[in-house]
Amino acid sequence: MKIETKFYFSHAVNIALIILMGAFIMHNSDQVLTKLRFTEFADDLNATFLEMRLSEKNYFLYGDENALHEIANKIDAADAALDRKRDDIHRAVGEAKFAQLRQLLTAYRQQVGGIRLNRRKDDNARHELREAGQRLTAFSEMTTALEREQVGIIIDRTTTTLHFAFLTVVALTLLFSLFSGRSIRRSLRRIEALTRSISEGNYRKIDKTPNSDEMGSVVLAINAMAEELRLREQEIVQSKRLASIGILVAGVAHELNNPLNNISMIAQTYNEVYDDLDKTQRIDFMNQIETQIERLRLTIRNLLDYAKPKPQHLEEKRANEVVRKTLGLVQNMLNISGIKVRLELADNLPSLYIDEHQIQQVLVNMELNAVQAMSEGGELTLATRYRKDDDKIEISIRDTGKGIPQELLDHIFDPFFTTKGDSGTGLGLWVSHGIIKNHGGTVQVESTVGQGTDFIIRLPAGNTLKRGPHGS
Repeated sequence: MKIETKFYFSHAVNIALIILMGAFIMHNSDQVLTKLRFTEFADDLNATFLEMRLSEKNYFLYGDENALHEIANKIDAADAALDRKRDDIHRAVGEAKFAQLRQLLTAYRQQVGGIRLNRRKDDNARHELREAGQRLTAFSEMTTALEREQVGIIIDRTTTTLHFAFLTVVALTLLFSLFSGRSIRRSLRRIEALTRSISEGNYRKIDKTPNSDEMGSVVLAINAMAEELRLREQEIVQSKRLASIGILVAGVAHELNNPLNNISMIAQTYNEVYDDLDKTQRIDFMNQIETQIERLRLTIRNLLDYAKPKPQHLEEKRANEVVRKTLGLVQNMLNISGIKVRLELADNLPSLYIDEHQIQQVLVNMELNAVQAMSEGGELTLATRYRKDDDKIEISIRDTGKGIPQELLDHIFDPFFTTKGDSGTGLGLWVSHGIIKNHGGTVQVESTVGQGTDFIIRLPAGNTLKRGPHGS
């Protein structure tokens, strides 16, 4: 028998058992849910009945004339609730018990109505009303207790059946494994030896005659693959090296360009205003250059280590501080380009749990894209807000530039896709999208040609990670 036939037969048996188990579980689950819904409703009903009994005492012991009116209102509310839940109660306890409960409630209503009509406060009236109330509450509480007991019985029965079905499936699987596993294991050992040899760079073939089943075909195919790999090994290795070098060079050119531009702008500004600066301001210029150089070091280190990525260094940060700090890195370029900056930063935002350097890299990349889109000046708006519905911090980078055509929006996060022609590598937004995704967030873009573009980043708030309350 072929392996395919064996597998089909085994799977058919197991699927049939699983379907039966699923039907049984669905049936019992429906029963449990129905009875649980009833017990929840019954608990509320019992509480109402107890309140009515308390009102009885208020009437007979303390002469509270409003007590009977309150009882009548609660009876009406209970009666309306029974009408609303009629179908669920029928399914849970049956029509007979539902009818009996309504009958007892009606009898209690009649007793209350008679006392209200005649304003009776004698011992007979008290005794008759008390008996009617006791019958009502006793029946309701007994029914609720029985349904809870039934829930336990159903759960126990379901658990026992599932254990039996599980053992049955395991037994059938073991039988199938013993029946068909020998030939498969022999072939797999051969394949394992061959694949281990291939992984070590030794492209030898299996010399033994393969079986006539599907595993034999696999062995033949792997033999052919081993021969082809042996012939193409040098070509493949060289292609991989060239591809890696190409990506690395493009990434380095793109990632280093931004801080180098900043250093150039800072240096030019420094030379122009040197005579007007005091010592503190000169030190500040040098500190900015040092910051950009540190960014270069980190970028080079990250890019050189791309094949062996390092774990994120997540820290608790505040979104507004990160936005302001990032803005400081590109402020000179914004000033030179004649771009106004508008900050719309919300107050009392929860904290973020992020790798600040990576998020800064994303924001700088998008802000520089905005600068390039506003070659004749414009306005850059940086906004933050808290989305309470999904517990996310939203950061918006909005420009008034030339915009992106709608047909290109679905592709701007694709690797090597660029709208800048030869001046772009198509890696910046792709890298940024990956960073945001690794932080558990999302990034989307909205754009209108001739009006501008808005990049919207959403990151999980710190309380999503249950790190406790945060300040603004």
